[in-house]
Amino acid sequence: MLEGKPYPYRGNSLNLFRLGLAAIVLFAHSWYIAGRGTGPQVSGENLGTWAVAGFFVLSGFLITRSRLRTSAGDYLLHRIARIYPAFLVCLLLTATVFGPLAALIAHGTLTDYLTTPETPMQYVWGNMGLEVSNFGIGTTLDTVPYPNVWNGSLWTLYLEFLCYLVVWVVGALAVFRRSVIPAAALFVISLLIWINLGLFVEFGLDTNFGLFFKLLPFFMGGACAYFIIEKFGLNRWIGIVSLVIAVVLIAFVPRWGGQVSAPFLAYGLLFLSAVIPQPSWISRNDISYGFYIYAWPVQQLVVLVGGARWGMSVYLALTVVGTTLLAAGSWYLIERPSMNRIRRRRSVPPLPVPV
Repeated sequence: MLEGKPYPYRGNSLNLFRLGLAAIVLFAHSWYIAGRGTGPQVSGENLGTWAVAGFFVLSGFLITRSRLRTSAGDYLLHRIARIYPAFLVCLLLTATVFGPLAALIAHGTLTDYLTTPETPMQYVWGNMGLEVSNFGIGTTLDTVPYPNVWNGSLWTLYLEFLCYLVVWVVGALAVFRRSVIPAAALFVISLLIWINLGLFVEFGLDTNFGLFFKLLPFFMGGACAYFIIEKFGLNRWIGIVSLVIAVVLIAFVPRWGGQVSAPFLAYGLLFLSAVIPQPSWISRNDISYGFYIYAWPVQQLVVLVGGARWGMSVYLALTVVGTTLLAAGSWYLIERPSMNRIRRRRSVPPLPVPV
């Protein structure tokens, strides 16, 4: 009864699941961007935080597989190509298109747009290293409910890339490749650091340290799920039980229950992705990353033109449409060409859905 089946890497609905998680982030952010409070929460965390946790467990699963199937150089090149070009284009579009539009809408002029601190160049240059430290551009967003923040979603990308680097390093070790034990040990270590974070804060470690160890257990939980599923397969009943355990831990264990649930959450989501179908267009086109990085600026622009005054339903509809269009453009024009270019250089056939 507990025998498992191999995970269907070519026949799953992970694109749909990641797009759904990105949509939850948009939904969660909508409330405070539109000035309607904090929105729905679970265990004291905004829904967007739990969607990001879902991203990280799935990413831990996929990225671990990628590391064990490619050389160290190819792995790093693929990871950079997957994240960075679209990220950089998003920064540039914000500085050269979204920012000027906001200045015209809010103030009716572009006077001093290029010179008023924080300048468009500072916004791009200050964030080019993935670690987002510059959030605003001049006075372009000083009239909205959530002022002077052009993209409050990009901060997770730096931490995700740090997780990539962790797997890049440990993936070179033969012991890591042989069993789940090293990945489980890293999961436990990261979990213990998060639970005892106060001890490290006393030593002056910055905010990113805490955020990293808040998210690393989710990523390593996904890595653990990879080794387990590769060895034993994916079982329906274990998948259902894993989902129940994850929900209970998240709902009833404050602060660190979500992190403890990470391997169960990963296994449960992967089980669902193996049995729930997705539309064929989504299976061929992964617009979830573009949806994630463009949702916030679209939401700010819609608020700026008064879209939130028409009610949350209309506001959400407008932002979903605008974000989907930009996400599709990012996929077709930036993300897929970048990945396929890397694959051609490495003599690897282009894939319709790179991971």
